[in-house]
Amino acid sequence: MDTTTTAPRAEVLRDRYRSRLPKRLQELAGPIEGNVDLPLHIVWSGRTSYSLDRPKSRMTLYRTVLGEGLSEDLVTFLHHRLLIEQWPVLRRLISPYIREVWEDAFPELLRTAPADTAAA
Repeated sequence: MDTTTTAPRAEVLRDRYRSRLPKRLQELAGPIEGNVDLPLHIVWSGRTSYSLDRPKSRMTLYRTVLGEGLSEDLVTFLHHRLLIEQWPVLRRLISPYIREVWEDAFPELLRTAPADTAAA
């Protein structure tokens, strides 16, 4: 693997995700139940509607919004309590760049992860 091209790409991705972060997790004030329809700039093909009442559907919604959503999408579609509750599993389903940025910014997310997965 050529580290001269990997390192800059990694930092570009980290910067992209870092620029979208809310200042506080409590700013994430999205819905906690019902159905959510994501706009095309977040999910441009495939499934666009998700049920927050179904754990797998909710996890897919959060994974998609964390990866593709803009700052305003994060606060509109994600809820801080649901993010914290799902983080132990969600952190293994998202990009390592997203995980690093969110856990660096919000150490409380790390406290939700089981000890054996905190370093994963």
